Amino acid sequence: MKFTAEQIAGILDGTVVGNPDTEVSKLSKIEEGEKGALTFLANPKYTSYIYSTKASIAIVNNSFKPEQEVSCTLIKVEDAYKSFSKLLEYYNQVKLNKSGIEQPVYLSDSISKGENIYIGAFTYIGNNVKIGENVKIFPNSYIGDNVVIGDNSVIFSGSKIYSETIIGKHCVINSGAIIGADGFGFAPNENGEYTKVPQIGNVILEDFVDIGAATTIDRATLGSTIIRKGVKLDNQIQIAHNVEIGKNTVIAAQTGIAGSTKIGENCQIGGQVGIVGHITIGNNVKIQAQSGIGRNVKDNEVLQGSPALSYGDYNKSYVYFKNLPKLVKTINDLEKQNNGNN
Repeated sequence: MKFTAEQIAGILDGTVVGNPDTEVSKLSKIEEGEKGALTFLANPKYTSYIYSTKASIAIVNNSFKPEQEVSCTLIKVEDAYKSFSKLLEYYNQVKLNKSGIEQPVYLSDSISKGENIYIGAFTYIGNNVKIGENVKIFPNSYIGDNVVIGDNSVIFSGSKIYSETIIGKHCVINSGAIIGADGFGFAPNENGEYTKVPQIGNVILEDFVDIGAATTIDRATLGSTIIRKGVKLDNQIQIAHNVEIGKNTVIAAQTGIAGSTKIGENCQIGGQVGIVGHITIGNNVKIQAQSGIGRNVKDNEVLQGSPALSYGDYNKSYVYFKNLPKLVKTINDLEKQNNGNN
């Protein structure tokens, strides 16, 4: 799909400097620009590339004044970075703008569906599923019985949404995610064997939740596993049964959260963090990557390490840890000196 400089300027409320009929059909970094590509200049460190790039169109700030000849057409805007991000979002919408029901698919006769939906080939949709308006379900997806999918949500290929799951509006579930599988519930009997504890709850995703590829969220034993509004989960995260994650919390890849833990609002959790079950983590908490959390955490704490310490205590302790070989050598030298004096 091709766009002219004039069309792009219209989308971004910008001003064209150069040929308004210049066309582009792809996006590129400014240092890798080629003919037919659109790029942008926001970071002053990359200014030199504006004079050498082969891109056809470049988005720049209104304040940009070229010091030498620029070969590409410019689009001047208030904020080049934000404008390029807006254009990426627009491009993504155009790219994903599919509608209709492909064949073959299986759709239960009892489903209800809104206007302008897309259901990709080889998708299975079970009984009593409710699909909102503008929902897109890409090929090879599984939607179990009694699932609710809110307006404008997108479910990418290969996702598995188990029965009773409720998905809010404007949610994104990436490929390979599994929402609503059984929680890890087993009870030992008198023979030391483990018996499965039925998991009869569900998962609730509120509005504007993003779920990364291959992330798994288990259904509750009773009640609901709840992911609140605006939560963003990276790839390959494990959320256990009856966990609750507060609104606008972000969690990086390979983090694991054990059952019944409650995480507050606006938290930032790094990659490969392990969090035990049945604890409460407050609001605005920051947890550094590869930390292990085994206790309740108060609002606004910043933690690092395994088991995690406060960020300041961890850094102070690490200074001593780095110097342990020197400290051991000093002690050994002192002991030798003391033995020699004796």
